[in-house]
Amino acid sequence: MQSAIVEDAMHQARLQPWVEMECYQLSNGRRLATFDSLDLGSQQIVRERQETDIQKLGRTPPDFCTISTCTTDLDFRFSEHCGEQADMIFFMPANIEYDIYVSAGGNCAYAGFSQEEFLGGARILNPSFWETPPKSVMPLTSRGQASFLQAVDLWLETAREASLQGHAPAQETLRSHILNAVLDIIATAGDAPPPSVNERMRALQIGRKARSFVYDRLGADELPTIVEICADLGVSERSLRYALREYVGLSPVAYLRACRLNKVRHLLAASDPMETTITQVAMHYGFLHLGRFAVDYKRMFGVAPSETLNT
Repeated sequence: MQSAIVEDAMHQARLQPWVEMECYQLSNGRRLATFDSLDLGSQQIVRERQETDIQKLGRTPPDFCTISTCTTDLDFRFSEHCGEQADMIFFMPANIEYDIYVSAGGNCAYAGFSQEEFLGGARILNPSFWETPPKSVMPLTSRGQASFLQAVDLWLETAREASLQGHAPAQETLRSHILNAVLDIIATAGDAPPPSVNERMRALQIGRKARSFVYDRLGADELPTIVEICADLGVSERSLRYALREYVGLSPVAYLRACRLNKVRHLLAASDPMETTITQVAMHYGFLHLGRFAVDYKRMFGVAPSETLNT
């Protein structure tokens, strides 16, 4: 986890060494931005809160793509795309030149991934839309800008708290969580028409198979993902989403969270409080931010995790 107050455009570029970049300050001000990043090797999470106008020029490296967004006025520009439409998320593929202008007041964030790994998951969730990789920056009106920005804030806060408290999750666990969260946010971009009658008839069958897959994985002490469910069942994210809405009234993300919360409760109830901690159990089932976990747990079950463990 890295945080900085940026007072020089060259410093803002150097803070992101994984990508070729030049930054140029275009308006008055000593302080250019506040910057936070999380380096996970094959993944990079960045949040920038711009305080002066700035232009960024560069080229993405091979096998490195980004999902990004920026809340600002209509002056924002991402290569040839302007910020004329609210709630825009952008996909930037590997090995292309980019030219970005952000005006003062813009809050920008991006998540960078191995393009091969990202597209592998995206094609499973929405094969018709992601079958052919885009050759340039592509805007996605996925109605997910707020969710993406909230997720970036959560990952950075989790990393900061974990560093302070000494219980950082394994990088592989965090990378998997971030990739699948971003895939879920952008999965509905370019979505297909509403499900057909035949798809509705298949919903219960898909829902039951999904439940069996999820609990088999959790029973083997593995955390299932939406990508894995879709791959195992041979369905798109849209079909899975519709099936689970019909089956249990939840989205895939909400259903996985509910299943993991139930597993946590069962384990806490069966554990000795002298030998087990809530932190151990929560992180074992993929709850990386303990404060949010406690809120979700109490909202779901009406009691705090500590009450279950000590009962």
